[in-house]
Amino acid sequence: MNNRVRELRTGLGWSQADLGERLDVSRQTVNAIETGKYDPSLPLAFKIARLFSLTIESIFTPEA
Repeated sequence: MNNRVRELRTGLGWSQADLGERLDVSRQTVNAIETGKYDPSLPLAFKIARLFSLTIESIFTPEA
């Protein structure tokens, strides 16, 4: 799955640790999501979308 998490996070000037704190996950989890090594659970995907005030579909897209 592709995602825009890094783009959105850096656009706000947040570190991976900052985002992890806001989502109640570790910095390593944020890194794994950003690099595509980990697909977040649905509840976590909703938290991410809410935090950025976007829809899940505008952040996460299936690989072609």
